[in-house]
Amino acid sequence: MKRGKKYLAALEKVELHKKHTLDEAVAKLKEIAFANFDETVELTMWLGVDPRKADQLVRGTIVLPHGLGGKAKTVVVIAQGDKIKEAEDAGADMAGGDELVEKIKGGWMDFDALIATPDMMGKVGQLGKILGPRGLMPNPKTGTVTMDVKTAIQETKAGKVEYRVDKTGVIHTPVGKVSFDDAKLMENTRVLITAVMKAKPTTAKGRYLKKINLAATMSPGVLLDELAYA
Repeated sequence: MKRGKKYLAALEKVELHKKHTLDEAVAKLKEIAFANFDETVELTMWLGVDPRKADQLVRGTIVLPHGLGGKAKTVVVIAQGDKIKEAEDAGADMAGGDELVEKIKGGWMDFDALIATPDMMGKVGQLGKILGPRGLMPNPKTGTVTMDVKTAIQETKAGKVEYRVDKTGVIHTPVGKVSFDDAKLMENTRVLITAVMKAKPTTAKGRYLKKINLAATMSPGVLLDELAYA
């Protein structure tokens, strides 16, 4: 993959194998960020798990204390009866029942998060092939299948993020924007790392946290000292 001059110039400022404290990493990330837009900062964690085993699938959600920045998430709720009005009153951008299921079946995907009540999951399940590949399928484990639609909407709007280990044992999760002040980026990052560490499967053998990297959208990554969190 050919890299541009700005990326290569940023790369020269990074000591590739040096492991940083969190405050050093955030400062370095801001120093080398070069894009002409507000880049998303992403945390990548390499874990010593075998995600092919169901009992080692590290997954969960967490509300970051300072959110993710950028535009507010568009949240849609599929429910019935009184829960539709409850969702609307709680700030859902759209709420409905069968008609929303049909609308999504027809190709409408103009939303960032989908919440459903358990009694609608039989119908929402029909949307698996559409929602699944986009990471939008409601799931009880992530709090998006619930009767407490008010809390689910508020948390999603506030900056709830999902972390999930991929098939190679790696987690990629956004923690904010380059424009965030250092303290906010650091707190969001710490909260996420703590959540992933607490989610360590009891069946995981050997070293759980192998490597941590913090990077902005366009920039090279900066290594964190994983031993500080082990």
